Amino acid sequence: MTVYDKLLEVKDDAYKEFQAKLVPNISADTILGVKTPELRRIAKEVFLSEDKDAFLNSLPHKYYEENLIHFFIISMIKDFDECIKEVDRFLPYVDCWPVSDQASPKSFKKNHDKLLPHIKKWMKSKHVYTARFGIRMLMNEFLGEDFKSEYPKMVASLKGEDYYLKMMVAWYFATALAKQYDESVKYIEEHKLDDWVHKKAIQKAIESFRVSDEHKEYLKTLR
Repeated sequence: MTVYDKLLEVKDDAYKEFQAKLVPNISADTILGVKTPELRRIAKEVFLSEDKDAFLNSLPHKYYEENLIHFFIISMIKDFDECIKEVDRFLPYVDCWPVSDQASPKSFKKNHDKLLPHIKKWMKSKHVYTARFGIRMLMNEFLGEDFKSEYPKMVASLKGEDYYLKMMVAWYFATALAKQYDESVKYIEEHKLDDWVHKKAIQKAIESFRVSDEHKEYLKTLR
């Protein structure tokens, strides 16, 4: 039974319509309408099967859900070097924000030193969703104990008019304002971000339950 066959068994036309509105930049014909828990279940089945390598090698995929499953499978690869190889092979095929955003490889958490050069390379990519993935990995992995003041500077230096890239930069700073406030608030105070990103970062920080009320009130004055 192919991945496509598994997807057909659990597709939902109403959910397809919902997804198509969330991802307007890809054709609705490539969306089957399968919910994330089902996608993760199928990904785990494929990961544990003899079909894993064949599926990972069958690029490009036709359907949005196949791309999501692909990244979910990559995220389960325990060996860091193998995981990175598969990420690099797949990123050029990522064509929308949910595929870029859903996967968080488990092997990354214990390999920050080895991961950082890859993040820097991804962030410099001209491919929007590769750069977006790089920013998200920096946000996910390096806003805790391994944070350095140079990291928000790296993100702030990314310029461009693509909506999905600008939104990711704003998301990074909104999260940084929750986790590394003293360093990240400087970028808001000094208006180092593009105007749209600046306002969106403040908006998302104010909406976050992780940012203190005191900080929210101050951020409102910086709009």
